[in-house]
Order: sequence, then C-alpha cells, then structure tokens
Amino acid sequence: MTTILRTIAEVRAWRDRVPPGEKVALVPTMGALHAGHMSLMDLARRRAGVTIASIFVNPLQFGPSEDLSKYPRPVEKDIALLEAAGIDAVFLPPVEELYPEDASTFVVEERVSLPLCGAVRPGHFRGVATVVLKLFNIVTPDLAVFGQKDAQQCVVIERMVRDLNLRIEIVRGLIVREPDGLALSSRNIYLGEADRRAAPAIFASLEAARRAFEGGERNADALAAIGRAILAAEPRIKLQYWEIRHPESLELIETIGPAGALFAVAAHLGATRLIDNYLARTA
Repeated sequence: MTTILRTIAEVRAWRDRVPPGEKVALVPTMGALHAGHMSLMDLARRRAGVTIASIFVNPLQFGPSEDLSKYPRPVEKDIALLEAAGIDAVFLPPVEELYPEDASTFVVEERVSLPLCGAVRPGHFRGVATVVLKLFNIVTPDLAVFGQKDAQQCVVIERMVRDLNLRIEIVRGLIVREPDGLALSSRNIYLGEADRRAAPAIFASLEAARRAFEGGERNADALAAIGRAILAAEPRIKLQYWEIRHPESLELIETIGPAGALFAVAAHLGATRLIDNYLARTA
C-alpha cells in the first residue's frame, strides 16, 4: 500500500521511520502519469530500497499564457498506478504547503537554464529549480530520478546539485516512446487527430540527424539542417528550435567532439508544445 503524504511534517515523519542505511529514491512528477513516468518508478525501485514519488503541478514553472489551469490532474488514477508499481509513498502537497503566501526565496541558475526552453519560457527553470530543491530538502533522498526527455531540466538540476554541494545522486531515465516514435508526454492528450498524425515527424527529424551523425558527420550546422529539413516538410509543425549543443554546458558547438552533443528540438502543433532530444555520444 502506497502511503499518501500531504504535508511536509508527514513526509519528514515518514522519512524518519526509514531504517538507517536504507537508500531512498525520489521521483518528482507533476502527475498525469504514463508509461514514461512508470519507467522512472521502475528505475527508482531498482536503485533503492525505499521509493517516494511526488505529484505537484508547480505553478512557478508555468508562464502566464501556459496551461496551468487545464493541466491534467487524474490524481486517483495516478495513485493507483503508483500502488501497482510498488512505490512506498507519494507526496501530494497543496500549493500553500510548498509556497507560503509571502514566499520570497527562489533558486536561479544563470547559465544552463538560459538557452533552448529557457529562452522561450522565461522563469520556467527558476520554478523548476526552486521546487526541486524544496523537494530535496523535504525528502532528503539519496538519489532522485528524472526523465531524459526533459534533457535541459536534467542539466539544470545536475548543475544545481553540483553548485550547491547537495549530497544526492541524479539518475536519468531513458525516453519512452510510442510505436511511431512520439516521446511520451502528459501533454500528448491535447493533440487533435491531425496533429497527432503529424507529431512523429519530430522524432523522425532526430533520427535523420542521428543517422548522419552515426555515418560520420560531425558538423553541428549540417546535422541541424538535416533535422530542420524534415520538420519543414510537415506544415502542421511550427518549429521553435532545433539546435545542437554541448551536453553539459548547453553551449552551441560547431563540431561534435569527444563529449558528444545534445540534439534538441521544440515545436508547436496547434496550441500544444512538444519537446524531444537525442544524446549523441562519440565513444
């Protein structure tokens, strides 16, 4: 039975009952769980003896014109999935539990949060970093699991952990996809029928660039042009960015070197914004 915790005090009391030496894994989510999330739960269970998930639709990471009010919140279904997966506890705080009305302290990362999604969603990663640090301080896990689909989020959190000297291991879970390649996302439910048919072109663009990379192409502009050309042929897709960056610094690169590269794409289909990526490795 998954223990439901709604307050910080309840989480800390639960954490105090964990036997000394037992490793604790945290999987932060915004709910609307799907197979991608559940793969992260499975990874957490394989890496730790005690597991806790959080479900919190974080208002700080939504812009004024974004989908906070309509973001899906099937809480009962999510809890049933967590119980079936054998997750020990779930933290379900109300907004006021994490953000007092006069809250005035936030976490701002000033380098890797700026390009890509950070450039088109100002304040987004301020909200992400703030809530994640809060969860780390409340749960005090030994490790936390995040999905590679949100690659820039992973980089921001890893940089925060490094810079603030947190004693926590960050584990990335692989992207889970539909049979046609579309990366699983809670926002996929917003796609209309025609947009859903067009959406796999995002993965196809990454695959085309991946094949060229694996064929020996190392020029970043040439590889990005291959990916962009695939999406230019799909009129329903409005490209926001298709870029190749260093996988750790997220700086633009000219040539893919020993560190590899992150191929990152964001696009709109109607009102729905989708992101995807491929992590290219040279070794």
